[in-house]
Amino acid sequence: MKSWIIPEASPEFVCQMERVLSIYQRAYDPLHPVICLDESPKQLIKEVRHPFIDSYGVQHVDYEYSREGVTDLYMIIEPLGGRREVRVEDNHNRFTYARVVAHIAEYMYPEAEKITLVEDNLSAHKLSALYEIFPPERAQHIIQRLEVVRTPTHGSWLNIAECELSILTRQGISKRVADKHTLIEQVEAWYKMKNTKQTKVNWQFTTKDARIKLKHLYPSS
Repeated sequence: MKSWIIPEASPEFVCQMERVLSIYQRAYDPLHPVICLDESPKQLIKEVRHPFIDSYGVQHVDYEYSREGVTDLYMIIEPLGGRREVRVEDNHNRFTYARVVAHIAEYMYPEAEKITLVEDNLSAHKLSALYEIFPPERAQHIIQRLEVVRTPTHGSWLNIAECELSILTRQGISKRVADKHTLIEQVEAWYKMKNTKQTKVNWQFTTKDARIKLKHLYPSS
């Protein structure tokens, strides 16, 4: 679970924030898509006793359950294209990150000339891991097609994928999911429904807004 921390006035924070915000103002270009990536753990929980509905139509849930492990959800979303995909992975490390990035570049957007990838500044986000799992020619080709832009420290709220993960948690996943297979079915049903509707993201917070509403973060203010 991520927590938001109010940052101190910092030129580094402001610089990264304004870079992300300027990217969100770009016009839609299928050859140069803007993709947001974020990840979040999901605990697998098995019901020990199944819920039941009484004669009045009220559902009763027993609070006894067993933990069945943890998976990691990787949210991939193209805000202006109305396209998203959620990958359910077994762990969160640099190798998983590298495979997800390769999936974006090679399978989701193989025709794109340059992919702008907005992501959080996490220790597992290492493009160098591509060289650890792929031949150097393939790793280099993937990296050359990427423009990686990271949100500032304590600025993960700027990542549209984080907002989309929150929506997925509320709309697409049961509170208790017992196994990875069921979780994959639920997240696939959710994002395929969203893609069918081409649900786009209307990000309205601009650099101009930031300079007014977050004026206290600007060192020169």
